[in-house]
Amino acid sequence: MSKRPSISFAKFAAVENGTAVLLLASEGKVAGEAESVVGQALLSRIIDVSDFKGKLAASLSTLAPAGTELDRLVLVGMGDPAELKADDWLKLGGSAFAKIGKAKHVSVVLALPEAEVSGENAADFALGILLRAYSFDKYKTKKGKSDDEGKEEKSSAKITILVADPHAAKKAFANAEAVAEGVNLARDLVNEPANILGPVEFAERIEELKKLDVKVEILDPKDMKKLGMGSLLGVAQGSVRPARLAIMEWQGGKGKEAPIAFVGKGVTFDSGGVSIKPAAGMEEMKGDMGGAAAVTGLLHTLATRKAKVNVVGIVGLVENMVDGNAQRPGDIVTSMSGQTIEVLNTDAEGRLVLADALYYCNERFQPKFMVNLATLTGAIMVALGVSRAGLFSNDDTLAAQLFDAGQATGEKLWRMPLGPDYDKLIDTKNADMKNIGTRFGGAIIAAQFLKRFVGDTAWAHLDIAGTAMGAPATEYSQSWASGFGVRLLDRLVHDNFEG
Repeated sequence: MSKRPSISFAKFAAVENGTAVLLLASEGKVAGEAESVVGQALLSRIIDVSDFKGKLAASLSTLAPAGTELDRLVLVGMGDPAELKADDWLKLGGSAFAKIGKAKHVSVVLALPEAEVSGENAADFALGILLRAYSFDKYKTKKGKSDDEGKEEKSSAKITILVADPHAAKKAFANAEAVAEGVNLARDLVNEPANILGPVEFAERIEELKKLDVKVEILDPKDMKKLGMGSLLGVAQGSVRPARLAIMEWQGGKGKEAPIAFVGKGVTFDSGGVSIKPAAGMEEMKGDMGGAAAVTGLLHTLATRKAKVNVVGIVGLVENMVDGNAQRPGDIVTSMSGQTIEVLNTDAEGRLVLADALYYCNERFQPKFMVNLATLTGAIMVALGVSRAGLFSNDDTLAAQLFDAGQATGEKLWRMPLGPDYDKLIDTKNADMKNIGTRFGGAIIAAQFLKRFVGDTAWAHLDIAGTAMGAPATEYSQSWASGFGVRLLDRLVHDNFEG
């Protein structure tokens, strides 16, 4: 898997060898600490010859600058320093890491002209490095080459980040490092092939969270049948791989305080069932458990950084396959809530899994609110593309908190409507509801379906179909699986709910 670079923080000092990374603002401005590494004359010459503009996250690498003992000099553009946001610092870190090549020793002069770099800024820069360093090469038997470009694999590097206050940076980095671990865990889970990671294997990975003092409980089909989870089990009945419901509890707040809850769709492979998907692109349905992966990664992050809050994570783990025992279009199932569902399309299966998972979570834990994440509909990609996830909610305060967390982390959301006009589209003569509506408004109709299982509890549904997998590469995410949702929800918890 990824070779994780070693990151440390130190006070500003002379950089005499190895690779030096300097931040360059637009108009060629650098901080005095950076200028002292190679001198303004040499910097100006490099900038003039390369026509480097210092745009945000742009980068330039030069070998062995004359008159120095350095092996390499890397310039990373930061645009206008006054406009830098938290997500921009991740971009800077990712861009810097992309240019260090096989360097073993790297010194980053993290300084801005006429501005301070906070401990949080430095930690975000380091987080960008860790996220960019991730790669999924577990199954490559011939290592040393990248997938497409023939470039040699980056070796692990010792990276020293030079800052004004290394103590503050190190303190902030403890949390950032926990976030990186959670994101990369989520990426690992989504990237795993479905023959390796089925519901049982996913549940086993979740049980590893016990090492972090997360309480884990796993329900098997017999347990779920006793609870009346006909909606979830109906999806799983076509697979030889049995379903699981995983419950994770992190008790970091007051003992009797109601928890906040996160629920994830965990379809480890989605063939579409009898309503089978087209062959083209079906291999990507190994990632149809991106919501469950995000919830698992989030619990890992919260437990690692000892978040002062009570949290429940619940994921429904199933495989949706074509088989003689698979459910058929027209079947009617009874959910744990007692509501009946006419299954008109077996490829609208994620909402069936979440229906029982949400109801179970609400009934057992009575949380302050629930947020579910799911790679639920292609329709949300038609509406929003792949740069934002869809946000649906019955609570304006929760929706605003989620939106703000998305803006802060770069894992952006856009709120979509709910309402009676959409809700009536899933009414049917044969049962309490059907699992699909009309051709139009598919993402909204799916959200309306879920809303019927949350009662009066504050709730939000995040449709991450366009952002959890196959999203465009960024400065700090080069993986097919992005780990979307972990940083977003960690920020939501940190900003609003920790005591």
